[in-house]
Amino acid sequence: MKPTASKMVAVAAVMALGAMFMSSVSSEAAEKQGVVKSAFGKTTDGAAVDLYTLTNKSGIVAKITSYGAILTEVHTPDRTGKKGNIVFGFDNIEGYLKGHPYFGATVGRVANRIAKGKFTLEGKEYSLAVNNGPNSLHGGIKGFDKAVWKASVVKSGDGPSVKFTHHSPDGDEGYPGAVDVTVVYTLTNKNSVRIEYTATSTKATPINLTNHTYFNLRGEGDVLGYEMLINADNYTPVDDTLIPTGSISAVKGTPLDFTYPHAIGEHIKELPGDPNGYDHNYVINGGGKGLTLTARCYDPQSGRVVEMQTTEPGVQFYTGNFLDGTLTGVGGFNYQIHDAFCLEAQHYPDSINHPNFPSCVLRPGQKYHQVTEYTFSTK
Repeated sequence: MKPTASKMVAVAAVMALGAMFMSSVSSEAAEKQGVVKSAFGKTTDGAAVDLYTLTNKSGIVAKITSYGAILTEVHTPDRTGKKGNIVFGFDNIEGYLKGHPYFGATVGRVANRIAKGKFTLEGKEYSLAVNNGPNSLHGGIKGFDKAVWKASVVKSGDGPSVKFTHHSPDGDEGYPGAVDVTVVYTLTNKNSVRIEYTATSTKATPINLTNHTYFNLRGEGDVLGYEMLINADNYTPVDDTLIPTGSISAVKGTPLDFTYPHAIGEHIKELPGDPNGYDHNYVINGGGKGLTLTARCYDPQSGRVVEMQTTEPGVQFYTGNFLDGTLTGVGGFNYQIHDAFCLEAQHYPDSINHPNFPSCVLRPGQKYHQVTEYTFSTK
């Protein structure tokens, strides 16, 4: 049957209204994009802490605080378009000040472990705080994750961006040299959080910076059913205190093989240790030579995907093995064991004590530079 003129007019009107609605949604998203600064509280010594809320053209939101240059929230849509926060953290400064397992933190001066808190550089032995069994972990007692960073909004053609800077004096936490660090977070209009690090030092010193975000692509519940791919044929075996033995071994035929995508929990019970879980450094295929595919994780339930690329040679895959339900974060969610995974771009753990590992030493006149991106999509 041929449509009447009145029906055609009605259809045209509906289409016009739909176009106007989509246009208003796009305009609203465009108007909201950018950076909003707000107060986040104060540290125990009275230092003011700010929160920066970044929104891109797609309406994805990332929040970063000047305390620890911490990524506190990332809101992305699931396959139905419903947005939700996909990282662990707190919505107030008190949560971070009470102590936490490095949720979203910028970690340094040296991320991961240094055996027995000691290393020798240019003929001098240095001693660090021992804060993880017999070893030094994540920069010591007061690493970069506990500093209040200076922050400023910067212009970027790629999306809203904030720069954080921190000065670490000579001798800070036992490390040699005065180090100046810059970390730039950009929420790109290609739906990725890009983190770019630079650093200089007045003396030779080890530098190994990373971001310690805990991802949960569903917002809550365990991550054991997520499908993980890690672009690494090899890993660095460790002793019972998680210090590398110095060898590099193949993942093939072990529970650590994620060279093909499969559920995180498929072989997790085959891992030694109590509790069982992943806390291993992977040697990225082609890593350290440029921005390289590192890992990709997919949650079949929500449809969310996060893909990681980095310029670093290694990545620490961690499955929240020590979350024990004592912490409650954004949205009132209670964080239990295996409720999150971390993908920490890095030089290998204890590199400073293993000459066969890629060097993590930064010398005067050199510039440390690292880029890591986490890109979000659905399928």
